[in-house]
Amino acid sequence: MAKPSGGGGGGLLDLEGHYAFYGAYHSNPVNVGIHELFVWPILLTAFLLLHLTAPFAHAAGIGAAVYGTYYFLLDRRAGALAALLCFLCWAASGALAARLGFSVGWKVVFVAQLFCWTMQFIGHGVFEKRAPALLDNLVQAFLMAPFFVLLEVNFCVAVVFWLPCCLRLIDNKITSRQSCLFQILHTFGGYEPYPGFHDKVSKMIEEARKEWEDKNSKKSS
Repeated sequence: MAKPSGGGGGGLLDLEGHYAFYGAYHSNPVNVGIHELFVWPILLTAFLLLHLTAPFAHAAGIGAAVYGTYYFLLDRRAGALAALLCFLCWAASGALAARLGFSVGWKVVFVAQLFCWTMQFIGHGVFEKRAPALLDNLVQAFLMAPFFVLLEVNFCVAVVFWLPCCLRLIDNKITSRQSCLFQILHTFGGYEPYPGFHDKVSKMIEEARKEWEDKNSKKSS
């Protein structure tokens, strides 16, 4: 049985299991694109809410540190970039909180969260046609969502290497299910978190989706 169906892997730092668990719920390219656009704004505005309402100081900083440290422990290279983005989200949310104040800030949080979550549910319902991962494992889904998105498409690297990356991806027939950041690092520098990561995770995702499809077909029959 594939790891993802059991909740995502064998341990807190099981990158293969966590990535495959989350990836099994995000194989449609439109749904993946929606998540790429809206997951990190959700994290940023969550930090903004902590700046505005947390009962103790530095709550947002602690949250950013927890996320960043966890991502770094999952994979040092991609995790370092994720940790940097968490820090930037914390810094930006702090600046927004100071500028907007509570009376305006909470409205910004409400509108942003409502819009971003609505778009993600549309992505799952209309395009993926599968319930979000958070309905099966809430904690894991919230922890992995920003990191999964970062692995799917790294905006900084994508801007620099956009054209050559696209050409190499087409030539190598790399599937959309694999991590774009890992794809770029692997394509240009032979990088993988560890040998065989891409092949193992792709197989796990395929097995998990096949298991889910088989269960659905049995229910409908």
